[in-house]
Amino acid sequence: MPSNTPIVGFHFSVIFELVPQFSIDTKFQSVNGLKATMETESYTEGGQNRFKHNFPVRSGYQDLVLKRSLTSDLSGVAMWCTQALEDFIFYPANLVISLLNENGNPIKVWYVSHAIPISYEVSDFNAEENKIVIETMTLRYNFYKEIPIPGF
Repeated sequence: MPSNTPIVGFHFSVIFELVPQFSIDTKFQSVNGLKATMETESYTEGGQNRFKHNFPVRSGYQDLVLKRSLTSDLSGVAMWCTQALEDFIFYPANLVISLLNENGNPIKVWYVSHAIPISYEVSDFNAEENKIVIETMTLRYNFYKEIPIPGF
């Protein structure tokens, strides 16, 4: 049933179309980068000095940044990143990012196409702080598309 209630962003899942995939591979602390922009080309019209015309050229997408706590669990996503960044073997993967309701059912879903890892980072270690170590994966992708959910 459709609702006009604002959607909260703290309950979500990320599913990679990768093999192998382990339970840790769907659990992330944050997802950032579902952003589309339009490149434009400026044209200055003769005789009109107040403004320039801007014409759309192509759309572009921001890099996707995934963060999660570092664990000792085996991770297919981490192996995928390592294989690309260390061995220069790239296997583009598709992802499904879902915002979930209180029952764990998707209410908004985005399909991310043809992602490849471009960066993998582990947060700082500091003997003076008791903080969780975070691994950050940055992916470049071709595009994303919202998938309609019937009833929402």
